[in-house]
Amino acid sequence: MAEKGTISIHTENIFPIIKKFLYSDHEIFLRELVSNAVDATQKLKRLSSLGELKEDIGDTTIEISFDKKKKTITIKDRGIGMTEEEIKKYINQIAFSGATEFVEKFKDKEDIQDIIGKFGLGFYSAFMVAKKVELISKSYQEGTTAAKWVCDGSTEFEISDADKKDRGTTVILHIADDSEEFLDEWRIKGILDKYCKFLPVPIKFGKTTESVEDGKDKDGKPKYKSVEKDRYINETEPLWTKSPSELKDEDYLKFYKELYPMAEDPLFWIHLNVDYPFNLTGILYFPKVKNDFEVQKNKIQLYSRQVFITDEVKDVVPEFLMLLHGVIDSPDIPLNVSRSYLQSDSNVKKINSHITKKVADKLAELFKNDRKSYEEKWDDIGIFVKYGMLSEEKFYEKAKDFALFKNVDNKFFTFGEYEDAVKANQTDKDKNKIYLYTTDAGKQDTYIQSAKNKSYDVLLMDGPLDSHYVNFLEQKLEQTQLKRVDAETIDKIIDKDEKIDSVLTKEQEEKVKSIFEEAINNTSMTVSVESLSPDEMPVTITMSEFMRRMKDMSKMGGGGYAMMGNMPDQFNVTVNGNHPVVDKILKAKKVEKKSQLAKQAFDLAMLSQNMLTGKDLTNFIKRSVSLAAE
Repeated sequence: MAEKGTISIHTENIFPIIKKFLYSDHEIFLRELVSNAVDATQKLKRLSSLGELKEDIGDTTIEISFDKKKKTITIKDRGIGMTEEEIKKYINQIAFSGATEFVEKFKDKEDIQDIIGKFGLGFYSAFMVAKKVELISKSYQEGTTAAKWVCDGSTEFEISDADKKDRGTTVILHIADDSEEFLDEWRIKGILDKYCKFLPVPIKFGKTTESVEDGKDKDGKPKYKSVEKDRYINETEPLWTKSPSELKDEDYLKFYKELYPMAEDPLFWIHLNVDYPFNLTGILYFPKVKNDFEVQKNKIQLYSRQVFITDEVKDVVPEFLMLLHGVIDSPDIPLNVSRSYLQSDSNVKKINSHITKKVADKLAELFKNDRKSYEEKWDDIGIFVKYGMLSEEKFYEKAKDFALFKNVDNKFFTFGEYEDAVKANQTDKDKNKIYLYTTDAGKQDTYIQSAKNKSYDVLLMDGPLDSHYVNFLEQKLEQTQLKRVDAETIDKIIDKDEKIDSVLTKEQEEKVKSIFEEAINNTSMTVSVESLSPDEMPVTITMSEFMRRMKDMSKMGGGGYAMMGNMPDQFNVTVNGNHPVVDKILKAKKVEKKSQLAKQAFDLAMLSQNMLTGKDLTNFIKRSVSLAAE
């Protein structure tokens, strides 16, 4: 006996609204319907475990199929099923009251990232792709008959008895003309792989061909034949649902390769397992990143009860950990979530804090248990640690005990160890500890060697975050300044108020300065004559620490420093008045010779900085040959 009716709803055009607002994400119809089938199956299993199910639970595989000719997609489960009355209640009343709320809330809004499941609209997402939906269901309860519900996307439905013997629900979608892209095996498989890969109930879709052994040939070698088998989409017990105690390193590495087939093996991982005050499971992997600092977003996958939600996890995972890979699963995050929901939800904030703490604890444990291995991984780990310290005060408090400095000799120090190692020799006249660093050990080798001649240590700061990190450390470390090794001449870079007597008179110093200014003839170069050790270079080119740092930060997008990037470079040219070359310049008879020698000394300094190029480099080579021939 068929019964027709009208769904009681104020808005006549509910389906066009659903379709319009959710169109950008219309493939999720399959996720929603498969999730419903999983829920129905899980409920059945719970009833069975409570002794409420009279029959044998049997095979609970969910089957997905499609018929290109008939233009249908079918989702069939052997779950709890529904009676006619339950269909009327859950499909016609509850879901549509959610639909009304949905329409009222979002009809005038453009930002429609909210998840439809939140409004009980999961089932009705079918109408994003279907012009007609049939639902045939038989309850697990004894003595009930099957029922069939049909709706064509208007507010009218028809319900009647159905000829269905086995328990469960079958949903048949009659695909609309503008959604025929979904009547394709690989399109459907792609959606199932994306959203349903780890659902807890087996999901079957189509067939796959496998090669199996089939006896031996005449030489005794195995023969093979092709066999068609059912294709199962999902792994029902993914790694993060298991206890860490039953897993080996190989299991974690194998799972990583499943998630990221093309990636190198990760450095290490953290298995999350929390049940209070919120539920959270997952595995986070530390990949090898070196200095390729492009925030590789969309690498962490967010699940809710093993259903994939999104790989946009910015508000769930602290930003500095967006470089991590892996999976997070929390039933406390609803299936469809808006950005505003994630930003304001207290559980999400707790999850964010917990992940930060777990990462800090793991790094501290690695450092404590095997420092040598930790140091070997530092080039990869360092970027996470520095990013974390820069962006999260709570992380800094923990990380300052396991953050490392690395010097140009490849030795590692904690902050405390480094202070103890250099404070005796690298404290200036104002009692400031001066940490020297290089951003390019090859380019700045001349300056590094000058520092080493003074028994100064030089740190390697060549990472993409280090221009910001250097500033940050100066704010955090007491009475400590960081200076790039080429920011000043070596006697001035750590000013201990030790004077070296000049061999030049004031008049000679002025004369030398004038000779160099004329020879260089460049307004971006400020010349000064200093009394340095005769062992130092005759000419040293430096850029002040302040100017260079501002320019470096502008390249990294340092907010108010952007204008510095457009300013012309300004260099200091320090002539060593005590060097024999200066004496030779002063003694030269001809003005041209004085200028030639000064230009040669200056070009040597430029060459040591990799700043000598083009015509200047060609002239330097010619001049060198000419001077050598004299």
